[in-house]
Amino acid sequence: MTNLDLKNKNFRKRILLAVLAHPDDETFGIGGTLAKYAQEGADVYLICATRGEVGEMDEKFMLGFNDPADRREFELHCAAKKLGLKEVIFLNYRDSGMPGSIHNQNPQSLWATPVEEIALKIYKKIKKIQPQVVITFDPIGGYHHPDHIRIHEATKMAFQFFYTEKKSKQQSGQEFLPQKLYYQTIPRGFLRWSVRILKLFGKNPRKFGTNHDIDLQAIAEVDFPIQAEVNYVKYAKLRNEASACHISQGGSRTGGGIMGWLRAIFGSKELFMRAYPEPTPGESKESDLFFGVS
Repeated sequence: MTNLDLKNKNFRKRILLAVLAHPDDETFGIGGTLAKYAQEGADVYLICATRGEVGEMDEKFMLGFNDPADRREFELHCAAKKLGLKEVIFLNYRDSGMPGSIHNQNPQSLWATPVEEIALKIYKKIKKIQPQVVITFDPIGGYHHPDHIRIHEATKMAFQFFYTEKKSKQQSGQEFLPQKLYYQTIPRGFLRWSVRILKLFGKNPRKFGTNHDIDLQAIAEVDFPIQAEVNYVKYAKLRNEASACHISQGGSRTGGGIMGWLRAIFGSKELFMRAYPEPTPGESKESDLFFGVS
């Protein structure tokens, strides 16, 4: 930051907000991107909707902790420190579990909560933090996780609230508008190829993952455009150290979850679909999520 910047009344620090569902989403999905921007001087915030109450883990990881939520919150704060996050904010909903789980029906669960209620909470947080750029899940929540889908819906709605009120805010002279909204996504072409390979080897792509609860074929059938590709190779070590914090969920210094598997193939880059502003035909792929931000 230069002296000129400090004197410029219009200067605003870059602020990035990720709105996600569980402890580990921030690292396994977009940890490289968060670390990159934090290390390059942006204020990076995380809203985490739940504490991952129903996440499965080996009993050895419960030593010294009251319950899985206690353990996973501890791991999240560890990862946040590695990534350089400025603040972690919980919405205090309950983990809903995977599709069809009995936990989906818990009245305190994220999935059972009206999307309007969640959106209003997120809207108020965005208004307070004032990020130029917001990141959340894609429309299918990456792999059809109910909580990921609900957070996608609520964040999209919260973002829209700002533009619904734009006219009245302009008239009052108190306008704040987040400028860009991105959805984290993954390369579908490789997934479709993987589904074919798994079938050739007699594996069921609809029962993928450690708990056999990820339908890889259903994920591969839905395609999303990619408008931004963030290379975080300079900060891969930090992302891997954050991954190791989530050891109860399979995290390690080499990766974790389905995103860790993809990362091993594609290297140190993360992909995003831009929801706002809407892309124009022929537009070049972005390498910086803050590109064009005023």
